[in-house]
Amino acid sequence: MSAHAWTALRGTRAAQGKIRVLVVDDSVVIRHLVMHALREEPDIEVVGAEANGADALSRIPEVHPDVVTLDIEMPVMDGLTALRQIRKLHPKLRTIMFSTLTTRGASSTFEALALGADDYVAKAANAGSLDQSLASLRGELVPKIRQFFAAAPALATSTTTAPPLPLPKPAAAPFERAVRCSSDFRVLGIGVSTGGPQALGQLIPQLPASLRVPVLIVQHMPPMFTRLLAERLDSLGALTVVEATDGMEIRPGTIYIAPGDYHLRVRRSGTRLLAVLDQGPLENSCRPAVDVLFRSLAETFGKGVLSAVLTGMGFDGLRGTKAIKAAGGYSLAQDQTSSVVWGMPGAVAEAGLADSVLPLSALGAEIVRLAGA
Repeated sequence: MSAHAWTALRGTRAAQGKIRVLVVDDSVVIRHLVMHALREEPDIEVVGAEANGADALSRIPEVHPDVVTLDIEMPVMDGLTALRQIRKLHPKLRTIMFSTLTTRGASSTFEALALGADDYVAKAANAGSLDQSLASLRGELVPKIRQFFAAAPALATSTTTAPPLPLPKPAAAPFERAVRCSSDFRVLGIGVSTGGPQALGQLIPQLPASLRVPVLIVQHMPPMFTRLLAERLDSLGALTVVEATDGMEIRPGTIYIAPGDYHLRVRRSGTRLLAVLDQGPLENSCRPAVDVLFRSLAETFGKGVLSAVLTGMGFDGLRGTKAIKAAGGYSLAQDQTSSVVWGMPGAVAEAGLADSVLPLSALGAEIVRLAGA
């Protein structure tokens, strides 16, 4: 079957509500646990289970999965090797990695995300009872499988407890799309989630060392992952990339990543701009949350904020973008075609808050044009 025909077939299945999943793990216990958890879901069909990457690669053309859950450490062919082959042979096939969140496991999982894995699920350190394991697995894995096949931003099904936000229709043009120049902007804020390591790995190298503004990024990730993300991005581009620490001075031409499990804000101290970290309540089920950062930037810089919302599940960043727009700032959003999941940027675009909706390949040039270099 051709790649085009397979893509069309997968789209049809998703539209019919059946998502086909191939489970790959060398542990018999984990395979059966995952299969049992997924078989309880009416819109998901388990089409096979394999014990290593080599067997999985041979089965993919036979069972035509929409999603592969892929363990990292396996005999014969490990998950990273299998992932490289999947990306080469089946570039549109969604992959979710399984890994322990030890230091070694985090490093391998982050490498998988950088290689093109779409998402990951952490194996529980303490399995607990069977019922607890199944409930935990359903709660984490099932939404991550479904996110790839959502037709539009799922605002109504979010688990957030925040009150609903009145969303203006795009046709109402609630904000004037005024021409802006580089002298207008003092800071760039970026929010991203699912697919973020790949997206940032493409975007950050497009930004020159002479960028006039500081860049603050919220990527939904646990603590070890955000440090690895900062290290990887620092090695890819001309700009210095660091994981933010509390009280760190924010300077133009440097990129600051919010550390996992901490919200990132900014505050002025005389002529200096400082990073502020806290473990306040989760927002949109997230910490760090894009909304927290964006509100802080709007309060501190007003119309001097340039923001960009990239690929990700849910709608974190929507309220923060609304605050930026209300303060006179400017908003960019990644387009649907180049996004792994068009939840977060789609919510901003559908609300009519994006001044430009662009493919990932064009965002860097637009940021440089607006922010100046």
